[in-house]
Amino acid sequence: MELKSWLARCPLIATLRGVRPDEVAAIATTLETAGIAIVEVPLNSPDPLASIATLAREFGARLLIGAGTVMTEAQVAAVAHAGGRLIVTPHADPVLTRAAKTHGLIVVPGCFTPTEAFAMLAAGADALKLFPAEVASPAVLRALRAVLPADTAVLPVGGIDAGNIPGWRAAGAAGFGIGSAIYKPGDTAATVAAKARTLLASLDP
Repeated sequence: MELKSWLARCPLIATLRGVRPDEVAAIATTLETAGIAIVEVPLNSPDPLASIATLAREFGARLLIGAGTVMTEAQVAAVAHAGGRLIVTPHADPVLTRAAKTHGLIVVPGCFTPTEAFAMLAAGADALKLFPAEVASPAVLRALRAVLPADTAVLPVGGIDAGNIPGWRAAGAAGFGIGSAIYKPGDTAATVAAKARTLLASLDP
C-alpha cells in the first residue's frame, strides 16, 4: 500500500519516542483502536529494533510500522530486517532515501528548504517531512506547495498538536508526525488513548 493510502486512513503518524519494547504492543493497540494507522519508533528509543520487530509481527498486517531518526544506511537495513516498512529521517540525505527505496521501504526524509525538498524528491522520497515545523508556519508550507509538484505529500513534524493542526491542514498538509502530543515516556495506554482522541477530533472540519 502506498503512503498516501495509509494517510487517507488517518493522516497522523504516531511517533513513539522513548517507548520500551515491553510496553510498545499495548500502546500500539490503543492507537489502532483509536484509528491511527501509522506508527514509528525513533531509533534513539530504548532497544528500538526490538520494538519495531514486535510491532511488525503483531500489527504489520494492519498498520504501517517503521522507524524515525534514521541516520545511516546500516540502520535502514536493520529496520528492514526487523520488519519495518517506513523510514523517516530528520534531515535531507539522498543516500538514505535511495537506500530505503533499494530495500523496498516507504521513505519520508526531513527537509526545510525548497532545495532540500526537490533533492529528496529526485532521490525517490514518497513524501516530505517539513522539520522542524515549530520554527516554520503554515505560510511556509503554502509557499513550498506552490512550487512543488502538485501531488507531493508534505508532513509537518515538530510541535504539532490539536491546536495547530487545523491551520496546517488548511495550508495543504497531507499528514502530521505527532510526538509528545500523542506519546511521551511514562504515558499509560489510557493517557495515549485520551491524547489520540483529542488529536483526531482536531481533524474534523
